[in-house]
Amino acid sequence: MRHSLPIAPFRPRLIRSLQDYNRTRLVKDVGAGLTVGVVALPLAMAFAIASGLKPEAGLFTAIIAGFLISALGGSRVQIGGPAGAFIVIVYGIVERYGVGNLIIATALSGLLLFVMGLFKLGTLVRFIPVAVIIGFTNGIAVLVALSQIKDFLGLRVTKMPGDFFGMLGALWANASSVNGWALGVALASLVMVVAWQRFARRVPAIGPILPFGDKLSSVPGSIVALVVMTTIVSALHLPVETIGSRFGGIPAALPALQWPDFSWESARNLLVPTVTLAVLGAIESLLCARVADGMIGDRHDPNQELMAQGIANFVTPFFGGMPATGTIARTVTNVKSGASSPVAGMVHAASLLVVILVAAPLAGAIPLATLAAILMFVAWNMGEWREFARLKSYRLPYRVTLVAVFLLTVIFDLTVAVQFGIFAACITFIYRISSLSRSERLTAADYSELADSTGAAGQSVQAWRMYGALFFGATKLIEALEDDLPAHTLVLDLKNVIYVDSSGAEALENLVHTCHQHRVRLIVSGLMNQPLDIATRTGLAAQLTAQSAADVQPDVAQAIHEAVRGSGASQR
Repeated sequence: MRHSLPIAPFRPRLIRSLQDYNRTRLVKDVGAGLTVGVVALPLAMAFAIASGLKPEAGLFTAIIAGFLISALGGSRVQIGGPAGAFIVIVYGIVERYGVGNLIIATALSGLLLFVMGLFKLGTLVRFIPVAVIIGFTNGIAVLVALSQIKDFLGLRVTKMPGDFFGMLGALWANASSVNGWALGVALASLVMVVAWQRFARRVPAIGPILPFGDKLSSVPGSIVALVVMTTIVSALHLPVETIGSRFGGIPAALPALQWPDFSWESARNLLVPTVTLAVLGAIESLLCARVADGMIGDRHDPNQELMAQGIANFVTPFFGGMPATGTIARTVTNVKSGASSPVAGMVHAASLLVVILVAAPLAGAIPLATLAAILMFVAWNMGEWREFARLKSYRLPYRVTLVAVFLLTVIFDLTVAVQFGIFAACITFIYRISSLSRSERLTAADYSELADSTGAAGQSVQAWRMYGALFFGATKLIEALEDDLPAHTLVLDLKNVIYVDSSGAEALENLVHTCHQHRVRLIVSGLMNQPLDIATRTGLAAQLTAQSAADVQPDVAQAIHEAVRGSGASQR
């Protein structure tokens, strides 16, 4: 019998979304796309700068990856682009390996993401425990905020280290170089972003009495702060660092193809960063898609989404971009702005392209202190800080996993943190499943045939019922039976055993051999589904019926009847 490979079909959600498309939906998608483009503009530049790259890297990523993820993805409304979660990883790769190797690592992660989606591994991301996700997300948020203190205070730090203690050391060593003007601009920007978010919630009530009041709620606070503070800094010629003074501005042209020097030695050294980028990208993207599903009452295709993410991350770095994934803030903005199809995401990318071609020279005047304030706000919103306050309501393994992953992310790196978190979660899972697996001795109160009216059968026959999973963490239950065998017959009911692994099958085989050595008859009942399958494949079923076909019974009642009958016959 031939089995086809588990390969996912390549079916972008855009194709299905356009089947009943009309002008009304187009107008909504264009409006939503333009709104998201406004939101994405400062964030894309800020994420790139914080990652140790030029601001245009973020814009190119939002344009190219944003377009590809929307056009080829498995979600109707997800917006792709550079994300805050990548800042720490990208900065570390650039610092250790250089921009050329970042291109290689990003492209290889794209290949890995595509393969994950192709072989239907999108659902596996859901198996990563919540404690691990919250732990590393909060850890990344702390590192993002810490990395922005330099520009927030206007410190003169030549090169910011990528590690936690290195950052603290650099900030402490240069604490005396605080630029008061930069600090003022940053504080004003942060206050403006926070205040505008609160004001926007009240706009629906006061909108009718204001010109264009109904449109104000869709304007993000980051854009308001960016425009106002850029204008003030330029008009007053304040002595603060800007995009133009540090990077020379943003090119008003499309990026050219970049082809780095590739070698297998580089690829081997970049294995861990590549896997980290791919796994983090998959987690962020699919979590974002699930949030979007809850808002619009839809269900995304996780495998198609991973394939789209893979294509975007393979193409984008060769045109000056950086790693991309689904972005929750921009996706939520897209949904709230009325988006109904991937067209909105494509419009968002096109609007950023127009900004680069038309208004790139204006971006040179943007103060870096304002971008730092925006990222501070993003970092605060990124973290699930309430989970720390709720830790006392969870069990110890959950608390240890979350706090450990958080601290490892901050102090060491994300790769170590996730590896530890998944390992700890696996150990916890094994312990809990093994504790749910149990054995219960059946008595005459359960089955009257076990009653010993003569004092012989009850001593010579034991009946046990197993519950749960019989795997390597629960084989002690079988070993306990070997240590206390009855005089004549042992009945083992496996009806309530849902799973048996190879270690469990081996433990049962050892029980068969031990019973034969002690001349004790073993009767097994309730063997079905997966336990029956592995018993057949490992030869256990044949061993059970080697002495008599009656040693395997369909249910425990018949097994006990056969055991008592056989015990009585032997005693006569």
